[in-house]
Amino acid sequence: MKKITLQQRRILLLLHIIFAAIMLGVQAVFIILALTATVTDDADVLQACYTIMHLLADTSVRASTIGTTITGIMLSVMTSWGLFRYYWIIAKEVLTLLAIGIGLIGMYEWTLRGLDHGTLTVHHTWLLIGIALQTISLVVMYILSVWKPGGKRKNPISL
Repeated sequence: MKKITLQQRRILLLLHIIFAAIMLGVQAVFIILALTATVTDDADVLQACYTIMHLLADTSVRASTIGTTITGIMLSVMTSWGLFRYYWIIAKEVLTLLAIGIGLIGMYEWTLRGLDHGTLTVHHTWLLIGIALQTISLVVMYILSVWKPGGKRKNPISL
């Protein structure tokens, strides 16, 4: 595949960073809303927290997860980084799969189930676990992007 120009790479990297920033920002909102839902005794506040989280799961989480994934793949394939040449990129790919599972499926389903019940249920526990895993995976992906540990693989698969 033809490599991109420096200007195109910068634009693609900027889009990737914007989508990743949206993911992290939405994650912060999820933490605040889930903690609020955990400690409130007010059914209306609980319902509002779940309504907002479900709306975010259906919109911002989906858009930012898809946008980050697509731009990340494009950056890997269209630059010298490659999809499998560096350990840190492979680690980010695995964490991205986790983020897709939690973000696109888990958050949506757990908030939907929470809306259906109107009280804290086992789904709230799964939501808290999902939020924790998602937050950890996002922070680790940011760390991997900055420090790029592990170096280049000896026999990388070419892609």
